Amino acid sequence: MRFPFSVNSIRSVLAVLAVSLFVPRGVPVRAAAASVPENSPVGRWKTIDDKTGKAKSIVGISERSGKLFGTIETLLDPPEPHPTCKLCTGSNKDRPLVGLQIMWGFQADGSEWSGGQVLDPETGKIYHATLTLENSGKQLRLRGYIGIPLLGRTQRWQREE
Repeated sequence: MRFPFSVNSIRSVLAVLAVSLFVPRGVPVRAAAASVPENSPVGRWKTIDDKTGKAKSIVGISERSGKLFGTIETLLDPPEPHPTCKLCTGSNKDRPLVGLQIMWGFQADGSEWSGGQVLDPETGKIYHATLTLENSGKQLRLRGYIGIPLLGRTQRWQREE
């Protein structure tokens, strides 16, 4: 039995449906994919390890309901093929790092984003954190801490063009 639709035509219909579900009405598709203003952390970021200075991953930051969330999109030079979050607890235990949400709950607070948390996949620990844009939006300062921001670590990530 032959079906009147090809796999490619079904994929095209599904792609159009997906775009129609996630792009607000009246917004052209190009506008939804346009570059994000330099005063927003939304976008793709190359993470830089604060101890080694090496690039480690690409994290995609998105906004939902006024809050920012970040997910690992790519690992740069992973220590092993398909690494997982071995030291994480709960539902993140042994989940693959690629696709893992490592940031959540950040809200705009003046010139920074605060009230969020960040997961360090190397230790499995979760920290309170703030985000601040620097260098005309080309750099993101992530300050993770326990208790007060004075007691913490800072990483500076580079915006992916």
